[in-house]
Amino acid sequence: MKRIVLAALTAASLVGATPAGAAEGVITYKSLSPDVAFDLARAALNQCRKDGYQVAVVVVVILRDRFAGSLGMKVAQAKARAAQVFARNTSELVKMLQTGEISRPLGNLPGLVFVAGGLVIQAEGSTLGAVGVSGASGGDKDEACAKAGLAAIQDKLEF
Repeated sequence: MKRIVLAALTAASLVGATPAGAAEGVITYKSLSPDVAFDLARAALNQCRKDGYQVAVVVVVILRDRFAGSLGMKVAQAKARAAQVFARNTSELVKMLQTGEISRPLGNLPGLVFVAGGLVIQAEGSTLGAVGVSGASGGDKDEACAKAGLAAIQDKLEF
C-alpha cells in the first residue's frame, strides 16, 4: 500500500514539473456550471409552461413540474443521454434510424431514447452536455422547449 501511495505522489510531482510546452498527456475540457445548467432547465420548463405543457427537463439538474408524470423524468434523462452519447440532437437520431444510417440495435440500447426533445449543448466546438425534455404532447414540442432553454443561456456559453 505504501508503494502505491509513493508511486502516486511521485507521479503527481512529475506532472507539476513538466514544462508548459509538453502537455501531450494533459486533457482539458469545458463543462457547464451548475448555475447555467439550472438556468437552461428553468428556461425550457418555463417555455413549456407558457405553451401549456407539464414536462420534466434534464440537464445536469433535473426539474420536474408539479403535475408532470414521473415517467417524463426518465424519458427526459434518456433523451439527454442519447443526445450526449451520439453528440447529435435526438430528432436527427430518429431520422438516422429511419434511413438506416444508425442500425436498429443502437436505437434499442438501454437508457437511451431516440425521440425528439434531446439536444446537444455545444460551445466553440466543444460538447458540454445535453438537455432532454419530455411531457409535452409530442417530441417536436419537447424540442421547442429545449431550444428555448438553450437560447436563454447561449450568451453564457461563450468562453
